Amino acid sequence: MGNRFWMVLLLGVASAAAWAEPAAFPSATAGQSASKARVSYAVQERRERQVLHELRMLPYYSVFDNLEFQVKGDRVVLTGQVVRAALQSDAENRVRKLEWVENVDNRIEVLPVSFQDDRIRRRAYRAIYSHSVLQRYAQHPVPPIHIIVRNGHMTLVGVVATEMERNVAYIQASSVSGAFSVTNRLQVER
Repeated sequence: MGNRFWMVLLLGVASAAAWAEPAAFPSATAGQSASKARVSYAVQERRERQVLHELRMLPYYSVFDNLEFQVKGDRVVLTGQVVRAALQSDAENRVRKLEWVENVDNRIEVLPVSFQDDRIRRRAYRAIYSHSVLQRYAQHPVPPIHIIVRNGHMTLVGVVATEMERNVAYIQASSVSGAFSVTNRLQVER
């Protein structure tokens, strides 16, 4: 198994995969049975679902924010970008309240306040979610295509159902005036 895999947090998208750290997912040895290894994996998976649930319940989490996390035993590493500083601290506080969490490493970046970036966000939202191929995603409480804008540079993160939707989102975002560049980190569901 890989040493780590960053799990992307997306509201409205139920599919997510994660691999446990070797310490949290011991391989079966002479003293351990395969069922014990499955139990460790089950514990890891349950913990990841709990963190995901807590982050999904944050009241100010929006399509313009990106929250990611990694569970390493009793430690949680939070990363991503948010528009509001309150969301950064709220995410840490929510995760810290889980009974098994001993340590939270909060690496969430608060994006700089910028009138121009806000205009680009609104334009990108309209361009992406008004397209007939992507309109169905606009019905989610927080649509799964997240639009992160920092100093005029846009990044799309999230999960879509098909490669065509991924490409359409990128084309629509690339048409937004005022954006210096667009990076497409959208993933296609397995």
